Amino acid sequence: MSTFLIRNAKIVNEGVVFEGDILIENEFIKEIAEKISVKSSDCVIIDAEGSYVIPGAIDDQVHFREPGLTHKGTIETESKAAVAGGITSFIEQPNTVPNAVTQELLEDKYQIASQTSYANYSFMMGGTNDNLEEVLKTNPLNVAGIKLFLGSSTGNMLVDNPEVLEKIFSSTKMLIAVHCEDEATIKANTQKYKEEYGDDIPVKYHHLIRSAEACYLSSSKAIELAKKTGARLHVFHLSTAKEMDLFTNKIPLEEKQITAEVCVHHLWFTDADYDTKGALIKWNPAVKTQADKEALWKALLDDRIDVIATDHAPHTLEEKYNPYLSCPSGGPLVQHAVVALFEAHHQGKISVEKIVEKMCHNPAKIFKIEKRGFIREGYYADIAIVNAYLPWNVKKENILAKCGWSPFEGYNFKSRVTHTFVNGKLVYQNGKVKDLKVGQRLLFEREI
Repeated sequence: MSTFLIRNAKIVNEGVVFEGDILIENEFIKEIAEKISVKSSDCVIIDAEGSYVIPGAIDDQVHFREPGLTHKGTIETESKAAVAGGITSFIEQPNTVPNAVTQELLEDKYQIASQTSYANYSFMMGGTNDNLEEVLKTNPLNVAGIKLFLGSSTGNMLVDNPEVLEKIFSSTKMLIAVHCEDEATIKANTQKYKEEYGDDIPVKYHHLIRSAEACYLSSSKAIELAKKTGARLHVFHLSTAKEMDLFTNKIPLEEKQITAEVCVHHLWFTDADYDTKGALIKWNPAVKTQADKEALWKALLDDRIDVIATDHAPHTLEEKYNPYLSCPSGGPLVQHAVVALFEAHHQGKISVEKIVEKMCHNPAKIFKIEKRGFIREGYYADIAIVNAYLPWNVKKENILAKCGWSPFEGYNFKSRVTHTFVNGKLVYQNGKVKDLKVGQRLLFEREI
């Protein structure tokens, strides 16, 4: 039996911060109380010394690159980076190689993760123009949802047939997560800049090529279709002020049929950063303007946006240094997402309770994840301890993502994740990930 007692913690859960102790027995949280006495000699005591103890973050959108793109990252390397960053569960996307668009290919990914993942895992089933039959076989009790690319996609995953789209939306009760950018708009914008600059378009025009208009056009259509069909829609990585009008805070999250996510990079960077960061902050959708960033923060805080995720999508530096048109979009983020939000807390932008709501509670609620996302007795002991006043500098030597770089390189964070528990096992402590691949498949409490 493995037993841990976390003492003197500032426990953050369900909108409050309170001081207390947490007893972990085997996989679960056994007890939460003001003071817990040690009941056995083999209990490991961790003095949290006034650090925040939060539920492990649940990242609802990552690209861990396995299978097929393992020179960029693997489930093993990227889940290792995730637990070092206080993320204890992830939901991975289907645009691996081959794309996860059949039940067999989807299951292959689960098999890899069962052997190699440090964090808990789920994998989205991918929809295409011609795999409806396969999509409808997806088990809602052990698969997070269906992912559709309604805009430009890597690989053959663009769903651009309106009839197919309506059919998918009408045929499943499962959560449908979407990437929304309008392909025709992007193509026209690309052509315009290509005529001016050839293949080497300056990266600072990325947000004008993958424009706010392209985002709004696609996401507004998806929302319209969801309303028409009654589909359960979750819109990934929103990036524009204009799109915020599409979402509501008038009803509780549990009643929403349409939910929204923002990613860390859209809350942190703006188009002004292209001058210094270049392609390292080239994402799809693009990082946009200061006004867009401010609107995202406002919508996050007033609950039009429900979740903060990373869209962690590593590429090698070599790939990132390609000219604009052949330079891939995406970057590593899982190791630094939680501390980046704590940085925003230090800047007075967001409370610690709100961070936990958006990174831990709400993903669990949206996906109906079984016994995770909260610090509750009887729940899995997925826990991160964050010292809010232990600064550290991001440098090559401490980056764990396989690609070996970060858009935060050189930045001094004020806060640090000191411990991470996954399923009651201490997998990360003081800068070291232990060789404990104890991640479990996420299960979902849904009506069939």
